[in-house]
Amino acid sequence: MKTTSIILAAGQGTRMKSDLPKVLHPVCRKPMVWHALQAAQTATTEKPVMVVGHGAEQVRDLVGDAANFVVQEERLGTGHAVQQAESTLKGDSAFVLVSSADMPLLTGDTLSKLVETQKANTGPMTMLTIIAEDPRGFGRIVRANDGSVKAIVEEADATEAEKAIKELNVGAYCFDADWLWDALAQIPLSAKGEYYLTDTVALAVEAGLRVEAITLEDAVEAIGVNTRIHLSEAEAGMRSRVNRSHMLKGITLIDPASTYIGMDVEIGQDTVIQPNTFLRGETKIGSGCEIGPNTIITDCQIGDRCEILSSVLEKAILEDDVDMGPFARLRPGAYLSKGVHMGNFGEVKDSVLREGVKMGHFSYIGNADIGANANIGAGTITCNYDGKNKNHTKIGEDVFIGSDTMLVAPLEIGDRARTGAGAVVTKNIKEDTLAVGMPARAIKKLK
Repeated sequence: MKTTSIILAAGQGTRMKSDLPKVLHPVCRKPMVWHALQAAQTATTEKPVMVVGHGAEQVRDLVGDAANFVVQEERLGTGHAVQQAESTLKGDSAFVLVSSADMPLLTGDTLSKLVETQKANTGPMTMLTIIAEDPRGFGRIVRANDGSVKAIVEEADATEAEKAIKELNVGAYCFDADWLWDALAQIPLSAKGEYYLTDTVALAVEAGLRVEAITLEDAVEAIGVNTRIHLSEAEAGMRSRVNRSHMLKGITLIDPASTYIGMDVEIGQDTVIQPNTFLRGETKIGSGCEIGPNTIITDCQIGDRCEILSSVLEKAILEDDVDMGPFARLRPGAYLSKGVHMGNFGEVKDSVLREGVKMGHFSYIGNADIGANANIGAGTITCNYDGKNKNHTKIGEDVFIGSDTMLVAPLEIGDRARTGAGAVVTKNIKEDTLAVGMPARAIKKLK
């Protein structure tokens, strides 16, 4: 049977005090609406329908063709928002799942359980609830003797006895679709001039129909975001979830509370992540590595048994057994082959360091190809930019570059060549040749 999700994403989020639509604020560097989409897609069989309003074009641009869109021109409540999808879905799906884009921690597993419970329910709807000490303004759930839901009582309308109820309405529902469309037309207008989806409970109960509920096991899933404070709570909850997942897979996080791992990051078994480390984007890290502390890695591929200490890496590739840092930087296009050593305060951009290269501290390598087992002395600089073009430097195998050498590109240095300390190399050096001076000149052939 077809099950379609309606994701409510039309709210302005005035309490966020932001020019950015609320549902586009990121949690673990992914917009809240992205998280809601992932969960809904897991639990349903059809493309979701997203109800948009404030910032509709921005939301459309981000979501793309992952959802069908309907617009809520006037924000007249959650019941009115769901009603906007009627013309799109009526007669098409047997069940409708309703969730909110500002609840990024709801999981696909939870929403799937909600759908499956409704499929077994003789009544028209199943809702999600939570047991919590802090009501946070949520409606209280009043149960009947048979365990079904008898009513949702909003906090403003609750008696003292009802306010003591710990079971709260989360705001996610699964409906029998045909019943839902009829019920929406019967929702009364509230004193605030809005139509509330929660009034469907009263309509079902008055008709003698069973309203089922399942209770969340993890209270974190119920975090809804209306303010920046809530956003920080959602961020902490998501980071904890991601970190826990990695630890269960055999990765050691020395201090999970100060470790930030993105949603798409992959890490191999027995890797150790030190405190204050940020792993972002589509980063992949092999097994047996030690990363951090104080390290930022974005969109990188890192092999096995690498050691990266207090460094910043972006769009770089490291093969196995590379060690670097502290305070090293890899910029886009850096490729460090197996066994490369890179010292402190070094920087590499758009260059290949081949197997076994040793690059001393305080050096810059840009637009270069460094041959296997070459030694780059401290303070070496590739002068790759002439004011108009980035020029290439090629260094052969087993080359020794002396400290404080300036390599003025375009330039080629042959295998086993050497430069003296402080050399300024402006011309190619043949293999097995020693060059020294300013400008550097070849002084002898090496054995």
